[in-house]
Amino acid sequence: MTSNNSDHLLSGIMVVQAALASTLCRVTGNLFSNNSALNLQPKLLSLFKIAAASYKGEPSHFMDFNKVVYPPQEPGEPPRPAFICHQKTNVKYQPKKLYVCACLIRGMTVDEALKQLKQVPRKGAVIIADTLKEARDLAVTEHNVEFKSNLWVAESFVSKGITIKGVRKHAKGRHGIIFYRYSHYFVRLEEGTPPKDYYWDLPRDGPSALERYVEQLRARRIINSL
Repeated sequence: MTSNNSDHLLSGIMVVQAALASTLCRVTGNLFSNNSALNLQPKLLSLFKIAAASYKGEPSHFMDFNKVVYPPQEPGEPPRPAFICHQKTNVKYQPKKLYVCACLIRGMTVDEALKQLKQVPRKGAVIIADTLKEARDLAVTEHNVEFKSNLWVAESFVSKGITIKGVRKHAKGRHGIIFYRYSHYFVRLEEGTPPKDYYWDLPRDGPSALERYVEQLRARRIINSL
């Protein structure tokens, strides 16, 4: 590279630095003066490092439910049960495998859920059991729950975490792509006894089912008719 090309490259870098510095000055309320716009490379790098370190690919909105302050209840209003939200983020386990164990414990008490998870020979069962124990201890120490056994699993679900691409070697010098998938696990424990039917709250007897079926048939309408 000739000296002229290197001078042009340096001048271009300085122009880009000046533009970034002026933009940061407008956004952050003139945090830095425009006079030192060309000497902001260390400060810009530090800001970028702070922004990159603050984002770890971990969800945080679910834990905000623990910070909600509810108003005092009115006389005669049914008591509001205490609850605790807890999560375990970026677990090295596929979401579709962790989902099976997460669905297993819904609507169970904490003690029953831990007993059932001991019988599941999966890595996801160990992950969920550790999360349940952490949430149970937090409910007693930080959320004024009197008895740690008086809790049941109100919500238990999984979401997709980060995915890292890797290279897998094949025969004859070929290679393929392998995905290392991570998962987020969320659980909400609620104080009290679990409902009798977690997924189905309607009566299961025959006459009730027949009545619902008849109502469904009578609610049918012909499209584009009066």
